[in-house]
Amino acid sequence: MPNDRVRLDLNNPTFQRQWFGLPKDDQLRVLRALRKLSELTWDQVYRDHGLKWELIYSKTGPNQQRLYSLRLAKGFRAVAYREGDWMRLLTLHPDHDSTYDD
Repeated sequence: MPNDRVRLDLNNPTFQRQWFGLPKDDQLRVLRALRKLSELTWDQVYRDHGLKWELIYSKTGPNQQRLYSLRLAKGFRAVAYREGDWMRLLTLHPDHDSTYDD
């Protein structure tokens, strides 16, 4: 439904390890972006040009879900998938190109 608020799942161990391994300033930039995401509806996520929510054609997630890349902060993208109202974040990438690597 287009007006459903995004619920964030930050529990993936890979995402957590990558996020917690960042320098403090970068951790805070990612946190601010996550806070913004938590205030959006799914329709807003799809329309927000700054997030650049993009389908990753080259791979799929658990149970063959479509994976998406989104910009969390300048210089940081994440890989996630949607499951109902949940955005399940899988990985965090400081390098844009690494988002699409296998």
